[in-house]
Amino acid sequence: MSFAFYDFETTGTSPAFDQPTQFAAILTNDDLEPLKRIDVRCRLSPHILPAPWALAVTGVTPDILTNPNLPTWFEFVQTLSALINQWGPATWTGYNNITFDEEVLRQSLYQNLHPSSYLTQMGGNDRLDVMKLVYATWNLEPDALVWPTDDSGRQSFKLDQMAPANGFAHHDAHNALGDVEATIYIASLIRDRAPDVWEQSLRNRSKQKVSELLQSGHPLRLIERFGATPPRSYIGAYAGSSTSNPNSVGFLDLDQVDPSELLLADDDVIVKAVDRTPKLVRTVAVNKVPNLFEMDQIDPVITNRAMRLAEMTDLRERIGNAIAARFANREAPVHVEEQIYAEFYSSTDQRLLKHFQTTSWEERVDVLTRLNDQRARQLGRRLIFLNRPDLLDAAMVKSMAVAIRDRWETLDDVPWTTFSEVEKQLFEIEEAGAMTTEEVGRLRAYFDNLREGRRN
Repeated sequence: MSFAFYDFETTGTSPAFDQPTQFAAILTNDDLEPLKRIDVRCRLSPHILPAPWALAVTGVTPDILTNPNLPTWFEFVQTLSALINQWGPATWTGYNNITFDEEVLRQSLYQNLHPSSYLTQMGGNDRLDVMKLVYATWNLEPDALVWPTDDSGRQSFKLDQMAPANGFAHHDAHNALGDVEATIYIASLIRDRAPDVWEQSLRNRSKQKVSELLQSGHPLRLIERFGATPPRSYIGAYAGSSTSNPNSVGFLDLDQVDPSELLLADDDVIVKAVDRTPKLVRTVAVNKVPNLFEMDQIDPVITNRAMRLAEMTDLRERIGNAIAARFANREAPVHVEEQIYAEFYSSTDQRLLKHFQTTSWEERVDVLTRLNDQRARQLGRRLIFLNRPDLLDAAMVKSMAVAIRDRWETLDDVPWTTFSEVEKQLFEIEEAGAMTTEEVGRLRAYFDNLREGRRN
């Protein structure tokens, strides 16, 4: 199966409220030999306020953001959708892509009204995250790679430090294509120097294989990383599935607890085992390429605990209920961008959205009136406003312009970039010397013009 290594550069750190400015990908064969490549940019969507730090890190200038020769975000996403279809089936691979780049891609598809946001998991496609392989290598084959440290002396797992420390010269960090090439390099090192990590990680691409491995009841090793601490290894076994989400399963830490201690515990103890720190039950998403590994040598005590846990059907059911309850009381998201996972589109709406992608803007206005999904209708109206405002009545144009202005001007703590956040970041950039005085001045003038334009 082919591998499609990819990376986004974006206007900020929020997949829901920022947008990509660059996408690069390299298609390889099974031996990780490059076959094809793509490197495309798009201009800034008028409703997005970019974060100054993101521009400073990626080197994207206002001239690039506003270049009329670049495609719009809508056109850019159509290119990505077609590419996934052309290159698939493939394993879509990145560095921290499951947490970030995949979410950027999904939001881009969702906000630009594609019928599905899950293209890298459809049509035989699957996913792999090389950062997770790096974490596994740290735990299982530490001699396979060189481990750099940051300025504070802590172990660093960032790509822009891992790649050069391991001999990848001329890494163009924070450029999408440069990061893709560095990711392929690290993946090749792990494949060659830690083949067991590579092979078991490839198995984790399949949700079905992960589920089968967990439900075998055998003790397994789960490798995860939280915050700035090094990756940790947890020894445990399958402990039930969420009653509300079959992709979310429990993994009982058999080093910390004997399942017999939980068998007769009341519901409050079970909830604490799932929800509190330190967790006795970790939640594993079987559809997100979890870092699960089989073990050659197992402590007999752990084996015995796993065997007994496999027979405790009532305990596993109660743990599944506790995992479901953990997320049951979450408030429904207010903003349409955050409603991406609320529900799937109906088959009727999917057909309409497929037509929306191929027809004229004039016809797209009519398509919106026939959609049942309120999220799609709201996002569609915004797309018309951003791309063909002349097709909307004056009152609608004014109200949408005011809504964007209000988002940018708010002083509340919000998940998107505001003008108050822009000022804060420009000051930080200046203090850190991350850009020249002239570059900061150009950025400041760009944001001042944006602000003045919205007020008018």
